[in-house]
Amino acid sequence: MNLKQKVLLLATVPLIIAISAISFLVTYQAQSLAKQEIAAFERNMLNAKKLELLNYLSLAQTSIGHIYDPANSKSQSAKEQVKEILKTLTYGTDGYFFVYDYEGTNLVHPKQPELIGKNWWELKDTTGNLVIQNLISRAQEGGGFHRYLWGKPSTGEIADKISYAVSLDKWNWMLGTGLYIDDVISQVEAYEHEVEDRISQTSILILIITFTSLGVVFVTGIAINLHERRLADVKLKELTQRIIETQEEERGRVARELHDGISQILVSIKYAHEMALSKAQKSESDTEDVAKAIGKGASALNIAINEVRRISRDLRPSILDDLGLSPALESLAHEFSERTDIKVKIRTVTFKNLLPKDAKTTLYRVAQEALTNIERHSGADRVNLELSAAKGIVTLSISDNGAGFDLHHFNVKKDPLAGIGLRNMQERLEHHGGELRVTSSPKGTSIMAILPKGILRSGGEI
Repeated sequence: MNLKQKVLLLATVPLIIAISAISFLVTYQAQSLAKQEIAAFERNMLNAKKLELLNYLSLAQTSIGHIYDPANSKSQSAKEQVKEILKTLTYGTDGYFFVYDYEGTNLVHPKQPELIGKNWWELKDTTGNLVIQNLISRAQEGGGFHRYLWGKPSTGEIADKISYAVSLDKWNWMLGTGLYIDDVISQVEAYEHEVEDRISQTSILILIITFTSLGVVFVTGIAINLHERRLADVKLKELTQRIIETQEEERGRVARELHDGISQILVSIKYAHEMALSKAQKSESDTEDVAKAIGKGASALNIAINEVRRISRDLRPSILDDLGLSPALESLAHEFSERTDIKVKIRTVTFKNLLPKDAKTTLYRVAQEALTNIERHSGADRVNLELSAAKGIVTLSISDNGAGFDLHHFNVKKDPLAGIGLRNMQERLEHHGGELRVTSSPKGTSIMAILPKGILRSGGEI
């Protein structure tokens, strides 16, 4: 960590800790108050519902009091009259009265008549609540509230409901009514969302203040770092390109020296050996051994000359500078095919625009590296090489029918030591704003080098 980073860290860490602590305390207190407020709101809403239920049930008892009070426990006619009255007593869309005997048999249910006459003692809601048993228990205790889930007549959906039940002891009946409190739950949820929004707004305001405070410190540091990084990147790219150019220049110099110096010397030696061989063969004395030795030396010199020429061509092919990229690629493919017995099908086109010298070198080196990899690793017997241009974009495509390889293993971003050849290709192309696309499978490998639109200049041919 350098000095600038240490100073930046020293300036920001205490500020971050202080603001974080304040934010935590404010948020915690706000959430605690919100929970208390929501609980009080829900309690008040339920109390209002309960008071409403008491009023409804009081009206029902008043409506049947003139029949129930004077009747005895076995008055069947009185029971039927009370049932008829309760059937007609409804309020709102889903408000009604229900009656069960103490054994759990339904006697009155105006909204769900299919329940009448059936025993529902073991009925449970979706939470396992024994609804009828609990209502009868509340009634026998002198009256009480019970909360459960029940189908809503108007919609058929299961909803939260609170009921109040009382006992008609003379007949062993439980009389009750209930209100669906889904509206209460909706209002509570809406209120919760409102409170959460307020807390979120407060948190956002704190964050804005935090980031504004930190921004003053960070912006300057980031701006300086970015500026210095840009300068470093520019210098690194310039250095990389300069290294490549220097390499190419050095290769060209070595190639010229090999061709003009060593090659010439070797050729002269070859001629001398051939002349000596010729004289030795014409001599009348036994010169068979001398002739063989001289012939063997001449053969070795010939191999050396070819090797020097090959090295010279690999370092910097003169044909690339003299005739252009297409002839250079054709010569490279021909020499590769002769040396490896791998068939190379090459197709190039003539362009009306001039490709810069360094771009030509880049494409040639990509082709050279690709063919070297094919020779060493692929096991292929056919190669397709194509150079083309469309809409100003230059593309060099090289594919083979070899065994392929695992691209993941050669991911240069994950393993800098893997795929050095591929990395060199990619770096050369990136200098021109191009890209390298590689696909590989057990059926073969394809490499595509792409130089972007605008690389071509008018005024000549590649």
